Amino acid sequence: MDAEINVLALVKGEEKFLFLFDDQNRDETLRQLARFAANPEIDFSWYDAAMLSRKIRDAVPDEACDYYEAELDSLSSDEF
Repeated sequence: MDAEINVLALVKGEEKFLFLFDDQNRDETLRQLARFAANPEIDFSWYDAAMLSRKIRDAVPDEACDYYEAELDSLSSDEF
């Protein structure tokens, strides 16, 4: 098994949220965070979703973001 699995956990009182995801299902995991935040029956806020989303994006960056960061890094200050 060569796939790398990321684990993200949040414990809020008696509730525990555990997310397992790889690079291929990163976006689906982000959508699931939003679904949890929108569900009034569970203790998972939009703040929780935002903080966990940031951790997911840091763990598995979007390829488009990597491209633009590389492009920006290659520019000199004279080009602005």
